[in-house]
This record gives sequence, structure tokens and C-alpha cells, in this order.
Amino acid sequence: MEQSTTIQDMDVIDGHHAVHYVNRVGWLRAAVLGANDGIVSTASLLTGIAASGAARDTILLSGIAALVAGAMSMAAGEYVSVSAQSDTERADLAKEKKALAQQPHTEWEELRDIYVERGLTSDLAGQVATQLMNVDALAAHARDELGISEISTARPIQAALTSAATFSVGAVAPVLAAVASPSHAIVAVAVTSLICLAVLGYIGARLGGGGIVRAVARVVFWGVFAMLATSGVGKLFGAAI
Repeated sequence: MEQSTTIQDMDVIDGHHAVHYVNRVGWLRAAVLGANDGIVSTASLLTGIAASGAARDTILLSGIAALVAGAMSMAAGEYVSVSAQSDTERADLAKEKKALAQQPHTEWEELRDIYVERGLTSDLAGQVATQLMNVDALAAHARDELGISEISTARPIQAALTSAATFSVGAVAPVLAAVASPSHAIVAVAVTSLICLAVLGYIGARLGGGGIVRAVARVVFWGVFAMLATSGVGKLFGAAI
């Protein structure tokens, strides 16, 4: 009897090798952050502008400006922050490479002690350390001493492009809602944005293997909070002006 394949079943698809959720953590974090920021920041800005009593053209222009500026800001911010992480990783790897060349036995002892702390006997830990260092000493120390692996390696360009693209996708929804219903912009933007946030929370939970209810609840809660805050500010200053 055939069984259907779901997202959760994908951990056995690649031959006999498991495909774990953590393998997606690099691009998934940037994607969820970008889309969430795109929806929340743009929707909040639009509800604030609309609450101030601004004209339709002003609301639309503000939304487009928020989309473009936000996407560029996300790309720059992700690139700078992830590049800083990448610089740190390269510096640590250079330091480790130098130590391996100057004092290989001391580095071997460090690796052996790490495996002993994880539960191996001293003799077995020493054998494991020897074999791994014979294959690729720097990779072994990077993974087990520094915590740097293929999964966690910083990728600045990937993070920047992912964040910018997903921010733009997220920001489009509230802008289109404001265009489609200019006379009821606050309601249209709020409802559309909350639906998009709920969908985003669901997708993020499914791809990341987390709890769906918790993921949806937290993105919707902060979206509501942000839009209420900016609407209040817009109404207050709009009335004052």
C-alpha cells in the first residue's frame, strides 16, 4: 500500500540520509525575517498615514517608498551583519590553521578532550581525533572546536538577497490593499496584513518543523501591536496638525 509523501516525511527522501530542518536555517531565518518585516513595517506605516487623514496619493506614495527603502535597508543590514560573522569565522579559521601547523599535538589533545567530554573513552577519543585530523584537521577543529559547519557558515550575499526579496513580497500585500480600498485603507491594510502574517507563520512553522499555533500567534500578535501603535500616533499627530 502506497503512502503519500508530506513535508515531514522528507527526512528520509535523500537515499538513506536524513534531511533535517536545521539544514534550512540559513535561508529560512532571512526569508521569514524579511517577509515579516515587509508586512509589519509597511502595514504599520500605511495605517499610521491613513489614520492621520492623509490623501489617497500620499498613502500610496508612502507605501511604495516604504517598500523600496525597506528592501534596500534589509539587504544592507543583512549583508553587513552576516559579513561581520563571516569575517569572524575566517579569522578563527586562520588562527586554528596556524595553531595546527605550529603545535599539532596540542591541537590533537584539544580534539581528543572534546570527544572525551562527549562520552568517549580516552583511547577511543584519541583514535577518533587521529583519524579525523588525518583526513582534514582544519575541518575537524572548525566543526568540533569552533562550531563552524557547512550549515552554519555565514553567507552574506544569500542573506541579503533573500531578505530584500522576501521583504518586497511581504510589503506588496498591504500596498495593494491600500490601493484597492483607499476609502477604507486602515481596515483593508490591517485585515490583509494579518492574513498574510498568519500564512507566513504557518509556512515558517512547516518548513522549520516548529509548532504552528505558536508561530502564527506570535507573528499576528506583534503585527496587531505595531499597527495599533502607529495608527494611534498617526491619529494623534494628524489631529494636532
